[in-house]
Amino acid sequence: MGKGPLIIIGGHEDKTGERVILNEVARRLDGGKLVIATIASHEPEGYFDSYREGFKGLGVGELIELYVEDRAESHERDLLDRLDGAAGVFFSGGDQLRLASQIGDTPIERRIRDLHARGGVIAGTSAGASVMSETMLVKGPSAESYRIGEVHMAPGLGLLPNVIIDQHFAERGRFGRLLGAVAHNPRLMGLGIDENTAVVVEHGRLRVLGDGAVYVVDGEDATHSNISEGGAEDALSMFDVRLHVLARDDGFDLARRRPQRAAPEEKGGSGDPQ
Repeated sequence: MGKGPLIIIGGHEDKTGERVILNEVARRLDGGKLVIATIASHEPEGYFDSYREGFKGLGVGELIELYVEDRAESHERDLLDRLDGAAGVFFSGGDQLRLASQIGDTPIERRIRDLHARGGVIAGTSAGASVMSETMLVKGPSAESYRIGEVHMAPGLGLLPNVIIDQHFAERGRFGRLLGAVAHNPRLMGLGIDENTAVVVEHGRLRVLGDGAVYVVDGEDATHSNISEGGAEDALSMFDVRLHVLARDDGFDLARRRPQRAAPEEKGGSGDPQ
């Protein structure tokens, strides 16, 4: 069995209407147990209850919360046992640096990686989306041109290599800071995901779900940037950057760095783009 799917959500996914994204998570679980990891939040009260309501009636099996108050708890048997028999893990929102620092290189992270390697579903929204990449955006200004010294990055969990993810993308005007992150790391593709929008990643490809768009920023063939010689307050200069804008059912081949249109029979369906 190969690695399971990653479902990476831009935040504020619908929990009361059509619930397209939550339905996709539930379908992939096939009636199995789902662990809601609220670790990213400094005050997790209410997160689990909102997902318990959101997944109601979608055919999910047992729903259980996993929260780590302090990194030392990541070794405790009763918390590790919560992952036993799980078909998937869902990282809720909050602070991605808290999430990565609390469970990175701990038995909990290793259990989650093992689950993913066995075909389990790993989903994450907002901060839980950013932490999926090997290098994650921690903070940076929104709704303005990127200044060279403004983006802060840190190691993520690395479940999806060779990308860097930003969320709440169009809603918070984060295009500039994603460009800045790609300028710092041109081998990485930038993935900006709108709210109530997700990508499903498996077999080296992604497919878009939800109401918004997904922006792919590719700096592989960039011919110039001032990221190394510019001052911290200087605006970013970057030439020949490739941008793809994907909507529902569009796909993207991560290895070839090329977008893919879904076949007509896949529109609105749950299959992979061909």
